[in-house]
Amino acid sequence: MARLKVYYDGACPRCVADRHRYERLRTRSDDSVEWVDISGKEDQLRAAGIDPYLALTELHVEDAQGRIHRELDAYILLMSRTPALRPLAWLLGLPGLKPMLSWCYRHWVLRRLRREGRL
Repeated sequence: MARLKVYYDGACPRCVADRHRYERLRTRSDDSVEWVDISGKEDQLRAAGIDPYLALTELHVEDAQGRIHRELDAYILLMSRTPALRPLAWLLGLPGLKPMLSWCYRHWVLRRLRREGRL
């Protein structure tokens, strides 16, 4: 399976919990996901073509071809690799649902960052 690089906010308890949840659900033989904590790595993010502010407010996933997928597209790509999460990935991608979920996701993340004083 082609390798993915997932850029996540390691200072966010929910993000860390989501990572652990994903790792528990993946198949044992699947070691194709590299997790990169973005905390304090602005230069590394810029070198990968990722805006550090956007990395804080949206999940970013880099595929094996070096393309960066953001926000719900990143979640869909990551979840579609795990059998238990494939139905959720499909649901997130529904044309009528995706824009609404995207708005809710951005609202939740910005509220969390403001509350933590990190925005």
